[in-house]
This record gives sequence, C-alpha cells and structure tokens, in this order.
Amino acid sequence: MKKYSRVFDYLKQYKSKLVLYVICTLLSILFAIFSIGLLMPFLQLIFLKDGAAISKASDEGLVKGLNNFVQQQLQTYGEIGTLGIICLFMMASILLKNLFLYLSYYILNPLKNEVVNNLRIDMFGKVLQLPIGYFTEKRKGDLMSRIGNDVAEVESSVVGTLEGFFRDPLTILCNLIALCIISVQLTIFILLSIPVMGFVIGNINKSLKKSAEDLARRNGIIFSILEETLSGLRIIKAYSVEDAVLGKFKNENDELLKYRNKISYRRDLASPLSEVMGVAVFCGILYFGGTLILGHKTSLTPEAFLGYLGLFYGVINPAKGLSTSFSNMAKGSAAIGRIEDVMQAPNVVTDSPNATAITAFTNSIELKNVSFAYNNIPILTNINLTIHKGKTVALVGSSGAGKSTLADLIPRFHDVTSGQILIDGIDIKDVTLLSLRKQISIVTQEPILFNDSIANNIALGTPSASLQNIEQAATVANAHAFIQNKKENYNYNIGDRGNKLSGGEKQRITIARALLKNPPILILDEATSSLDTESEKLVQDAINNMMQNRTSIVIAHRLSTIKNAHEIVVLQKGEIVERGTHDSLMLQQGYYHKLVTMQQVK
Repeated sequence: MKKYSRVFDYLKQYKSKLVLYVICTLLSILFAIFSIGLLMPFLQLIFLKDGAAISKASDEGLVKGLNNFVQQQLQTYGEIGTLGIICLFMMASILLKNLFLYLSYYILNPLKNEVVNNLRIDMFGKVLQLPIGYFTEKRKGDLMSRIGNDVAEVESSVVGTLEGFFRDPLTILCNLIALCIISVQLTIFILLSIPVMGFVIGNINKSLKKSAEDLARRNGIIFSILEETLSGLRIIKAYSVEDAVLGKFKNENDELLKYRNKISYRRDLASPLSEVMGVAVFCGILYFGGTLILGHKTSLTPEAFLGYLGLFYGVINPAKGLSTSFSNMAKGSAAIGRIEDVMQAPNVVTDSPNATAITAFTNSIELKNVSFAYNNIPILTNINLTIHKGKTVALVGSSGAGKSTLADLIPRFHDVTSGQILIDGIDIKDVTLLSLRKQISIVTQEPILFNDSIANNIALGTPSASLQNIEQAATVANAHAFIQNKKENYNYNIGDRGNKLSGGEKQRITIARALLKNPPILILDEATSSLDTESEKLVQDAINNMMQNRTSIVIAHRLSTIKNAHEIVVLQKGEIVERGTHDSLMLQQGYYHKLVTMQQVK
C-alpha cells in the first residue's frame, strides 16, 4: 500500500468529506442488511400459522427484536396487516439504502476527480522544475506517456476503484457481524474459506502487475515513435522511408496489443473467479447448514437460515467487487511506479536556504576554476573567464567543445561540478533562481515558439507588457514589418512551434521576446546559423540592435558574426585553448586562425 501513499496523501486534504462518505456508506449498508433481515419475520409469517409457533421461534432465535415486533403487530393488525407493515418497512429500508448510496457517490466522485486533477498538475509542475540534464536521457514520448497514459491509468484503475475500496470491505464486515449474530458456527465455516480465495486472487494480481509494467513501457515507446515521426515528417518523406517507419510502429503496436490482451485476460478472470468461489462457499453453507437443521443439531430455525443465506449472498458481490478493485490497483501500481519515478527524481538545481535576490547586474560575471561533468564524463575543465558589464564575449570551437554547456551554467540550467560562478562577486548558488534568470535573456539556434499569437509569444515572461511595448520590441528586432502583413497582425496564431512562419521570422520573434524582457545579460546560442543569407542579415541587424549596452555571451559557428567581439574564447575538448580579439588571435595563427581560414573569413 506504500506505493499508493501519494493518492492517499491527496485524499487527506478532504478528511471531513471522507468521514461523511463513510457514514453515508455505512448507513446504506445497514439499511440493506435490515431489509434482508426483514425476510426472516416475513417467512415466519408465511410458514408459521399460529402465534404460539412464532413466539417459540422468537424465543429460540437470535433475532428476537424482529420476531417480537412481528408478534406485537399480529396481535394488533392480524396477519394481512402485519404483512403490509413488513412490506412497507422493506420498501422504506431499500429507499433509505439507495438514498445514502447516492449521497456517498455524490460526496466521493468530486474527490476522485480532484485527486487526478492535482496529480496531473503536480506531475507537470515537477517536469517544469527538473533540471535540463534530466531530459537528456529521457525520451520526450515516454514523459508524455507518463503524464497522459499513466495518469489516466491511475484515474481508471486506482482512483476509479476507491469507492469499492472503501465500501466493499465495510459491506463485508457488517454482513459478517450480522452473520455471526445469526450463527457463529456457519460463519466460522465461511471465514475458513477466505484465505483460499485470497491466495488464488492474489496470484492473479501479482502476474497482472508485471504485465502492466511491460504495457506502460510499450506505451512510452509508442509515444516516442509518434513524437519523433511528427517532428521528422519532412525527412521521412524526403528519404521515402514511410513504409519502414510504419513497419516499426506496427511492430511496436502489435506488441502493445499482445500485452493489452494479456492484461485483459487476467484482469477479467478475477471477478468471475471470485464469484464462482463465492457460490461454491454458498453451496457449501447450504449443504452444511441444511444437514445441521435436518439433523436437529442446531437451534437455527429454517427462516433464520434462509435469512442467513440472503445475508451471505450479499457478501458475494462486494467480495467480487473487492477482488476487481485489487486487480485494478495491481494494474495501476505499474502506472503509479512510473509516475513516482518522475515525482521523486532529485531536483539538483534549487535555491539554497539562504539565497538572496539580486535586483541588477552592475559589474561582471566571473567563472573561477569551473569544471563540469555529466555522469562522470568531463565536459568542461578548469575554466577561468571574466565577462565585464557591457562587453561581448564570443565562444567558439568545434562541436562538442563545451560552448553551450558553458553558457548553460550561467543561468544555472546545470550546476558546476567544481569551482564558482560569480555575478557581481556573489556565487550564483547563493542567488535565487528567479532573480538570476530575470537578468538574462536567451536566443537559441532553434527558435522556441508556442502555439499562440505573435503578441503572446513576444510577451512570454513579460505578461504585463502593453501592445505598444510589444510593438517597440518587434520594431527593434526587425519584425514589425512582416507582422503588419499578417492577417491579424499581432493576434496572428503562429501554429505549432511557429510552423506558420519562416525561419527568419521565427528567430526575429524570439529576439523581440528577449528585447521586451530588457535584461542586462544576453546569451545568443548559434542564433543565425540555420538561416539563409537574407534572413541572416535581418536577424544579425536585430541582434546588433539588441546587444547595444548589454553584456553578451555569443556562441557562433559563423565566425564572421563575432569579429567585433571584445573577447573571443576558443574552446577545445572542454578547455580554453586560446583567447583574445579577432585580430590578435589571427596573428597567433593557432586554432582560431585555422577555423577562420576554413570559413574563408577576410
């Protein structure tokens, strides 16, 4: 049950409502038992024709209150009148039973929906909090499957069975107490059969859990294939590999089908099997109790025995429902396990207890003996670098040299393995993440845009910005002209990932977004490398406008874009191998000179 602790933690918020639910459920069960109990005096009335016999039966029986009540009604209203009174009581008890049953549903169903809602929100929030490094080893499709499929599985398999999880044990317990009151001897016979039923159903649930874990993994693979296919559809069509991709998807989907069928077979077996075993016990009681009565070995009257059988039959459906609940929970435990993997993933980049907020950047960014390793693989080694306010520092080097990683350390997308990064002399680990990142804007090689209007994409991170401020930022970013030509101007929806815009247009929107934030520090990561010549010029002009009076860290493969940087830092295999201005590095005729020569930069 420890695995389900998160679900129960959500339920703890609604203790008073849960208590009310239990009370309504208990009342519903008691009225159901009472309605069945009324069968005993009813049968007495039908089968025993004289008051003496009824009185004798009531003296020997264990439900004296009901029998005495019938005796009093017979004396007052006669047989027909008493029969009518019993029927009215039965109708009233059934009505009250269903009224309280409805009230229990009315209380619990909103709670179940809120549990799922809170779980989904908390999981999405956790994904947003996790460091960038967490996602380098995780498939996006698998994470989508966990938030989508696994949460839905918890909703249907675990949360959906909560009512049975609470109600069915209460029903069984109350019925067993009533059965004990009528006949302890027969009830012991029932209790001896329960471990056998539990063992059989437990084995089914155990195998069901393992199959459910395999099914969840397959779901993650399917989502990953789907995400990769939608992202790479142009390449798939260009290389005419539709059949190969379809074949891969079909194979995985067929495996998924096998696991689904396997789970269905085992899950659906639990309910009929528990019913068969329950009926077997019922027949055993019928035979055992019948022999006791026929052999005059018990004081149990025939009508009390029939009432006993009616109460026991009322245990079979709850027992069947409980076994189904446990089967569903076993199936859902795999989904909960995958959710917990995400929820319990350590967030290594957090605010320190004594972190302070910074309100401005006034002096410099300093990297002192900074090293960084991922999974014990060194990425950066002993980096020493000072970036003064208002200066532009360019990071160059071959792919995999550590340029983007170095830039990612400054906004604390990762934390350094050793050394320090200081902003105005303060270790950034002692600064709140929110205040640190408010000082920084980032423009990446691939423009990251959202399926929303142009205005909302520009105002991302600056939600209070006016339309006038948005237009000013777009003008400086050389984006205002093309936006004006769109059908709805700034309200134009740019589609999924901005696919309604060209590459240059998308990049200028991201630059406008960075400008609107108006930070003192800019990080430009290959911001023009994927553009055509005309778009590159427009974007580069926008970048030049943006960099004025700001501290800029520029990562570039096209070295022509960083000739005017105040300092160029050359990285190779995670180490600084050269540094200086463009002219001084060209004079050294080292690694930078080699890169420039290959690009034929004059």
